[in-house]
Amino acid sequence: MLKRQDEHQTKVCIVFEGERLDVAEGETVIAAVMASGVEYNRTTPVHGKHRAGYCQMGVCFDCLMEIDGVPNQQACMIQVRDGMIVNRQEGARELNDE
Repeated sequence: MLKRQDEHQTKVCIVFEGERLDVAEGETVIAAVMASGVEYNRTTPVHGKHRAGYCQMGVCFDCLMEIDGVPNQQACMIQVRDGMIVNRQEGARELNDE
C-alpha cells in the first residue's frame, strides 16, 4: 500500500467508481487512487484478474483506467484535477469498427 510522506498537501476532489475521494493535488491518478486504499484499478481481458499500477512510469500499462469517460488512459501519466471522474477499466477495451 502506498503512503504519502506529506499528509498536509492541498487536496482536490475526484470521483472514483461513484465515490468522492479527496486526494493530494499534483499526484498521478494511479498514485492518488492507490494511496486512498483502492486495491485494484483494472481487470484483465481474458480472466478478469485484478491488476494494480506497477511501474508508475508508463511502461507496463497495468495502470489503464477510464478517466473522464475515455478508456485506456495511462493513469500513471495523468495528474489528478478537481472534478475528475475515474473508473476501473473492466476487461478488454472496446473497438469501434467505423
